[in-house]
Amino acid sequence: MIIDLEQAARRGPAVVGTKAAVLSELAGAGFAVPAGFVVTTDAVEGTDLAAAAARLGDGRFAVRSSGAAEDLPDASYAGLYETFLDVPADELGNAVRACFAAADSDRVHAYHQRRGGPEPTMAVLVQRMIDPLAAGVAFTAHPVTGNRNLTVVTAVPGPGEALVSGRGDAEEWLIEAGAAPPGRSRPDAEPVLTTTQALAVAALARRVADRYGRPQDVEWAIDHDGRLWLLQARPMTALPAPVSWDPPGPGLWMRNFRLGEWLPEPVTPLFATWLLPLIENGYLDGMQHSVRVRVPFRWTLVNGWYYNATPIPSLTLLATVLRQGRAHAVKVLFNALVRVGRNPAAADRAVLADLERQWREQQLPAYRHLVDAAEAEIPTAPPDRLIQLVDQLGRQAGVALWYLAIVGGSAWKMEACLTRFTRAHLAKVLPSAEGGAQPLLRGLPGAEPTVDPHAVFSADWYHPLAADLPAPAHSQRLGDRHAELVAERLAAEQRCTAALADRPRLLAEFQQLLRVNQHYAVTREQQARTFTLAWPALRACARSLGRHLKQAGALDDIDDVFFCTRSDLDSAGTAIDTTGRRARWEQQRRFAAPLTLGRPPRPFGDVIDHAVQTARGGTAIANDSTIVGHPASAGQATGPVRIITAPADFATFADGAILVAKATAPAWTPLFAHAAAIVTDGGTLAAHASLVAREYGIPAVVGTGDATTRLHPGDVVTVNGTTGTVTIHRQ
Repeated sequence: MIIDLEQAARRGPAVVGTKAAVLSELAGAGFAVPAGFVVTTDAVEGTDLAAAAARLGDGRFAVRSSGAAEDLPDASYAGLYETFLDVPADELGNAVRACFAAADSDRVHAYHQRRGGPEPTMAVLVQRMIDPLAAGVAFTAHPVTGNRNLTVVTAVPGPGEALVSGRGDAEEWLIEAGAAPPGRSRPDAEPVLTTTQALAVAALARRVADRYGRPQDVEWAIDHDGRLWLLQARPMTALPAPVSWDPPGPGLWMRNFRLGEWLPEPVTPLFATWLLPLIENGYLDGMQHSVRVRVPFRWTLVNGWYYNATPIPSLTLLATVLRQGRAHAVKVLFNALVRVGRNPAAADRAVLADLERQWREQQLPAYRHLVDAAEAEIPTAPPDRLIQLVDQLGRQAGVALWYLAIVGGSAWKMEACLTRFTRAHLAKVLPSAEGGAQPLLRGLPGAEPTVDPHAVFSADWYHPLAADLPAPAHSQRLGDRHAELVAERLAAEQRCTAALADRPRLLAEFQQLLRVNQHYAVTREQQARTFTLAWPALRACARSLGRHLKQAGALDDIDDVFFCTRSDLDSAGTAIDTTGRRARWEQQRRFAAPLTLGRPPRPFGDVIDHAVQTARGGTAIANDSTIVGHPASAGQATGPVRIITAPADFATFADGAILVAKATAPAWTPLFAHAAAIVTDGGTLAAHASLVAREYGIPAVVGTGDATTRLHPGDVVTVNGTTGTVTIHRQ
């Protein structure tokens, strides 16, 4: 039987299939749907097909399946049936029979068996072929975040079949209701759609969604006359609940501060429920030991991403500090948090030098001894002992993080003071355009970039360590560049000394500032390197626990342990299903997590933003072709973008490329020897990318928030690490 498309909706999906029924109904509602007819049985005579085709006019045809169980809210059967485009009239019979045959394929039967129910009926939809100038798909909710206010329009030149089948490299538009202008990916490439066309596609898709009262997946095409056609509409399946990024409490919450700088992605369940709380509690233990007070730093996970907030000043907090730590706590906190940015040398004499000695002479040796003892014990340790070792190692790692924050963290506050001094008194010999004070802090002995076996890709112990990765390619650039930076630093010091020679008071102030800045720049790098000393032992403990769980039948794979929770480890005799947790984590990895949530408390404001503005010396404005971040390492470089998301990508990184990543940690160091510049979503002026980029003498812009989503592999960009901008070059 052959049924005209305009009549198909009356027959219902059971006869004409869901696709045809929906398009018939939408055509009747005034949507621009290509004319066509539905074939309900493969026994139709060729003459009947020819007659039906003749009624559509001369030309070629699109032949597609239309199953009764296809394009439903709970099952799409996407990609399982057949589609034939640009079919001439004399080949219609073969194309129709091939579509019917696809309904009997093994892949369709396997999919149907998983769903259950009666065998679905099949029809075939034949439509006049649109010769598209552009085509694509529009989703009226974001398929990853579930955001119902965002329409995602993807477009390719010509027919959209390559895109629908997953073979095409599409232009993407993100169009938010009530917001303008829409954001377009691949800004350097020749545009497929104009802004007006993209908005028209989004409006078409939203009209369909409004009609059916749920998010839709809409296929569309624009012909050479500029007319927009609706080719298919179906409900979006497996759409996640909308993702909220509401602040978890009062104040400013940051994901690129403190431990957040070491977590470029959402965290895995075992880290979230075990090692993360251990580190945070150890951090407070370190504070208690050195300051004699525990002032909790609020932290939480939002959609799997780590955020933390500084304590909100209040009379209650002040009373707690005075009651617990008395004058000692006030002295330490004032010098380490306030005075260090105004008079670094005085803060050093008052408390910082003593805190550094505590770290070097007490905490670091104790940490090393604990790690060495644990590594000797792990191979034969039973599960209960492995758990004890993780508890001990995690706490000590938290203490190390405290000393990194209070001692090493002083370095960027000191640098702000040195920067103000050089701008006021040494602008001619240290111009801001060349990095201002930065040449004085490069090429320092003891801060040369190295890759230790315990260096991490991420502080989340699921990820491999430097020792687990292939040996990096040797680069002579590091040794040569370090020697150059040493010479440049010494020359800069001499120029500054000469410029201040006739002003002895300023010269003495400069030399004092320089000494303390250089000392803590080296100390910060040393503390960052040793923070993760425990990670090989921690990973070995976790994987050994996974091995025990696998032997007990609780896990299928050793590394599934990282998708357990801490409480799962106490029920080893029960099978643990980690599949859903892993899938949720993979979904969260695709979220574009904001750098900050909430607002900073008055009167302090956002201290990181204040430091960024000081380093930049002005305001930078973001637009479609400019990404703005923190000016982390001075200089300028142009090159092609290479986005690195996993250690497996390291081996493919080419010399002269722009390294773009969510964040970097010490295990990334080998890539810096090959990169022309560094750009990261997260991080601050004190982050790993900032420090190591300086030691390689390459530009770096960190804290951009969304560089990994706005940039695409092969884009050509200019990275200006002095102003903190990334310029995207359009063709």
